[in-house]
Amino acid sequence: MHYFLTGVLGVIALLWVIGSVRMLRGMAKVPRLAAVAPLCDTDCPTVSILVAARDEARQLPQALPTLLAQDYPRYEVIVVDDRSQDPTPEILDGFARLHPNLKVIHLTELPKGWLGKPHAIAEGYQQASGEWLVFTDADVHFAPDVLRRVMGVAKEQDWEHLNVLPHLELVGFWEKTVLSVWALSSILWLEPWRVSNPRSRRYFGFGALQAVRRNAYEAIGTHRRLAMEVVDDIKLGKLAMQTGLRSGVAIAGDRVRLRYLEGLHHIVRSISKSAFAACDYRVGLIAGGVPANLVLYISPFLAVLFAPGIPRVLAAAAVLSILVLHGRGLIAVRVSPLYAATYPLGAAVFYYILLHSMIVTLWRGGVVWRDTFYPLDELRKGLV
Repeated sequence: MHYFLTGVLGVIALLWVIGSVRMLRGMAKVPRLAAVAPLCDTDCPTVSILVAARDEARQLPQALPTLLAQDYPRYEVIVVDDRSQDPTPEILDGFARLHPNLKVIHLTELPKGWLGKPHAIAEGYQQASGEWLVFTDADVHFAPDVLRRVMGVAKEQDWEHLNVLPHLELVGFWEKTVLSVWALSSILWLEPWRVSNPRSRRYFGFGALQAVRRNAYEAIGTHRRLAMEVVDDIKLGKLAMQTGLRSGVAIAGDRVRLRYLEGLHHIVRSISKSAFAACDYRVGLIAGGVPANLVLYISPFLAVLFAPGIPRVLAAAAVLSILVLHGRGLIAVRVSPLYAATYPLGAAVFYYILLHSMIVTLWRGGVVWRDTFYPLDELRKGLV
C-alpha cells in the first residue's frame, strides 16, 4: 500500500509541477493591454461593438455607459434586445436617445434552428459597419482606452481574431472558492498561450471581449455557423482555429471587468446550463474526467494531512504547485492566497456542477436556453 500511494502521489505531484511550470511560462508570454501603446486616431480602424441582451435591466445602466464612453474616434455600439421581459427595452431606448453612436434592435421572435444569443448577434452583425467586430456581454465594463489598446495589440501581433481575458470580480466565500478552481482548470486545459502558435490546435473563446476582423468573420461563416451552439463564444474561437485565422489572447487587467456569477446558487445554475455543451455533450469526457480531476485536486491536500513519510512529501510538492499557480497564475482572479486551501471544496462543487449538467441534460433530453427548449439531438447536429 505504501508503494502504491507513493507511486500515485508521485504521478500527481509530477503533473502539478509540470502544469505549473507550463502555465507560468506560458501566461508570462501573453500580451498585456497595459503594455500596448494605444493606437493614434489615424491608425484606428472602424469598430462595431455587438451586445446581445436579454433581461439585463439590472446590469445595463452600469455597464453600457462604459461602452459608450470609449476614447476612440470611429466606433458604434449595437445592442440587440433579445425578447426581454423586463425593462431592458426601455433602458436601451433611453440610452439611444442620448447617444448617436448607439443602435438598438428589438427582437420579438426567434426563428427555428437558432438559439437566442447567436441569433441576436447575427441580427446585430447585419447592421454593423465596422472593419472590426467586438463581441461582449451586457454586464462587462470597459475602461475608456480599451478599444485603442485592443486594436493596438491586434496590429502589433498581426492578429485577425483575439480574445481578452477580463478581471473577474469575485465577492464572498463561494465565488472565490468555486470560480478560482474553474479559472485554473480552464487555463490549464485550454492553454491560451498556445492559441497564437499557428502549429497548435488550441483555441480559446470568452464572451467578455472577443474581437475579429470583419472579413475574417465572414470567412468563417459568421454566427450562422454557431446557430445551435450554447457556448458560441468558445466555438467562435474554434472556428477561427479551423479556418486558419491568426488568433491570440491578451490579458486585460482592470481594463475589462465583470462580476461573472453572483453567489453559489447563480454559479451552479448558470454553469450547469452550459457545462455539458462545453464538453460537446460527451458523456465519456465527464464520466472519466471528473473522477480523475477530483483525485488531482483533492488527494494532495488529504495526503498532506494524513499520509506518512515520502507520500506526504510528494503531496506537499503538489500542494505547493497549486499554491504557486493560485498566487501567480490566476492573473484574472485576485483573491487571498489563503483561498488556495479551499481548492478541494471548490473542485468538489465545480465537478458536481459538471455531473449535474450532464445528468439534467440527458434526463430532459435537451436544454432550456432563454426560455426555449432545444432537443439534444438537434444540439449535437449543430456542433462545430
